[in-house]
Amino acid sequence: MLVIGCTVEFNPGFDENEEFLVVEGMITDQNRVNRIKLSRSLPIGKPLSDKTVKGALVTITDENNVVTLLIESPEGVYSTDSTEFRGRVGGQYSLNIKLDSKNYATDFVEMKPVPHINSLYYEKVTITASRDSNYIKEGCRIYVDSYDPSGRCLYFRWDFVETWEYRIPYNVINKICYVTERSDEILVKNTSQYSSARVTKYPVLFISNTSDRLKEKYSILVNQYSLTGQEFAFWEQVRNISANVGNLYDITPTAIQGNIKCTTDQNETVLGYFSVSSMTQKRLFIQDQFLGLPLFFVYCATDTIVGYLPDTGLNSEYWVIEDYGDEPVPFWIITTYKECADCTTRGTNIMPSFWNDYINDKR
Repeated sequence: MLVIGCTVEFNPGFDENEEFLVVEGMITDQNRVNRIKLSRSLPIGKPLSDKTVKGALVTITDENNVVTLLIESPEGVYSTDSTEFRGRVGGQYSLNIKLDSKNYATDFVEMKPVPHINSLYYEKVTITASRDSNYIKEGCRIYVDSYDPSGRCLYFRWDFVETWEYRIPYNVINKICYVTERSDEILVKNTSQYSSARVTKYPVLFISNTSDRLKEKYSILVNQYSLTGQEFAFWEQVRNISANVGNLYDITPTAIQGNIKCTTDQNETVLGYFSVSSMTQKRLFIQDQFLGLPLFFVYCATDTIVGYLPDTGLNSEYWVIEDYGDEPVPFWIITTYKECADCTTRGTNIMPSFWNDYINDKR
């Protein structure tokens, strides 16, 4: 019997070889540098490559017609001077881009106020349960509560920065390090359908016991932003696409309407969103005992050398993690994994300035 399979090519409805302008960035009311990143989208099926857009003229205009010029550094990233520009609640801002012979702009976007984060806390989560406590595994889930009694902030968005300490369990020079990672989750909440602008127990992050984040000491800094209804709809659509991995053409990227338009060519598609938001933030520390955390460095000790160390290969092909060179019969425990002997392969050995500010909100 002959079985014949047939695959029909699907046409997504747009030129998949076209490179669209992508605009990413936001301004806040914080005393910090604001950045706008310009790049080109990658054609479907093409190898990843650097598509930063250089040499553009990028400005921000407020409702009083005050124009702020952004400086390009590094290439493709356009930044404000924190000493000269700072967003303010109630202000209205428009992004303007001049690139080659084309102009791009947004409508004026109002910076809405955002309340303080009421509470940032965690709860232990049982991953695997057993009558034998040796087989219980625990992770943790982090939540945020917020409330705007004025009702002006109806749409919320959050992002976060994680930092955790990890220790190599051997007598090495760089033994304690700190890893920092920024979130790539899309966290938004619409409270407009409720009787009050209240967020209760919104899940920010789940940390599994397979991660070494919970082993020593962990910190998360959560940033809270106010959104307009239009921006909430944008992030909600982006999140829906992200959740449909493997179903790229259910909603094509060009179907997501951002707020940047090409004023010299109304038919040109521009991707991305220029965000204008006030911001509040809160930090949480976690230093607790979680059941079932594995031993993360069990693979490290790969061999034992007795008598003497070879003249070649030290600190390039192998690393010493235990030194017993002063014993009657000297020997050394070695590893062929550099990360087992030097924690700076993953993070930095410089302690963050906030690391000892260990004051948690217990509400």
